[in-house]
Amino acid sequence: MRDFISKKAKQIKPSGIRKFFDIAAESKDVISLGVGEPDFITPWEIRDAGVNSIKKGYTQYTSNKGMIPLREEISQYLKKFSVNFSADDIIITVGASEAIDLSLRAVVDEGDEVLIPDPSYVSYKPCVELAGGVPVSIPCSGKNGFKLTAKALKSVITDKTKVLIFPYPNNPTGGIMEKEFIEEIIPVILEHDLLVISDEIYAELTYGGEHCSIASFDELKDRVVLINGFSKAFAMTGWRVGFVCAPKEILGAMLKIHQYTTICAPIFSQYAALEGLVRGKEDNYAVVNEMRTEYDKRRRFMVKAFNDMGLECFEPKGAFYIFPSVEKLGLTGEEFATKLLRSKKVAVVPGDAFGEFGKYYIRCSYAYSMKNLMEASERIASFVKELKQ
Repeated sequence: MRDFISKKAKQIKPSGIRKFFDIAAESKDVISLGVGEPDFITPWEIRDAGVNSIKKGYTQYTSNKGMIPLREEISQYLKKFSVNFSADDIIITVGASEAIDLSLRAVVDEGDEVLIPDPSYVSYKPCVELAGGVPVSIPCSGKNGFKLTAKALKSVITDKTKVLIFPYPNNPTGGIMEKEFIEEIIPVILEHDLLVISDEIYAELTYGGEHCSIASFDELKDRVVLINGFSKAFAMTGWRVGFVCAPKEILGAMLKIHQYTTICAPIFSQYAALEGLVRGKEDNYAVVNEMRTEYDKRRRFMVKAFNDMGLECFEPKGAFYIFPSVEKLGLTGEEFATKLLRSKKVAVVPGDAFGEFGKYYIRCSYAYSMKNLMEASERIASFVKELKQ
């Protein structure tokens, strides 16, 4: 019998996140800090809107782009980040994950190079490869908060470079790009005629200041694809509803792919997301602000805990992850995570799941209760102490 599996599918590595999550799920008494999922339940009003839409019989397809009222509300919502996209420039997607895949398949030709800050979210590289592109890592250092610098960006550009993925606030590092740092890389983007795919799913989870969107810069108006969604800020991971905004020509290409592969995002999820935006606008996004405040509390606790262990730990300014280095212990992140799980039953993710430059780091999510974070940090501290003896 012939081998039916495609070469591309064979070459893709399984998710490093899921590997440790699956091990933890099969073990007793394991505290998992591995998955980036809010421990908050979707707010009642949002859940109720989804349920009511089903009760009213709203179970049909929507337009391919998604419900017009939802796209209009998203257009208004983005103005809080000084971003201007009309409802016609938006497609509602099955989570931000579909938006990433759509964006890359719409613009990448075979052999095109796509630049990815490293460390970054696990999906970018395989999605580039599935689109026929060549992923190219841009090394980012914890010494400067894992920011993308103009120097690092220039160093990897070739005549085959077409796209820059811009993943800030960053998963797994928690790094952000403030306005002045974005301004430094804009001339490089323009000089080399790059398209920017900006994944801003953690935009609402920025601490100590407001999120700055690269899509807010006039110079980049026609070369930014913006991705966002409702999973993180509105605690709607399982609803699978996100959105992508793009210049009309690029959005048209994405829409064709979306029509043939997904048709539309689930209608009840769209009604729920609409309620989240409408209610949020009325109460100044009280639910989002409440979650951000709680995450900030957990963030500060985890930074102190790792620093008290003597591990180098950059203070994350966004998302809900902490990314300490374990290099001083003479271990890679993979070795540390494996031994920690076996010894203390705490699951964390090795940093190299997010790129080669994460080799000596581990990622811990603080989207868990303080009770779990306190117990987990005590177990990790005990493990680190044993390693040092």
